[in-house]
Amino acid sequence: MVRTQISLSIFEYSAAKREAKKLGVSLAELLRRSLRNLLSVDETKPWMRYAGMIESGDPRSSQNIDDVVYGQKP
Repeated sequence: MVRTQISLSIFEYSAAKREAKKLGVSLAELLRRSLRNLLSVDETKPWMRYAGMIESGDPRSSQNIDDVVYGQKP
């Protein structure tokens, strides 16, 4: 990952912080997600547009990925 610095207006910063808090993510993650939506997708990996964008609310979801993606078995 590359570290960078940007300048935001007070309004942009405040609005972005509120949105990040609402989503339960860091400001940096909110900005990364926003950029992913804006930037063109590598045509050889179209699924990458959605990488890291699905949230289950379960902090252990990576250990139960099949349940998250396909639903829990009855």
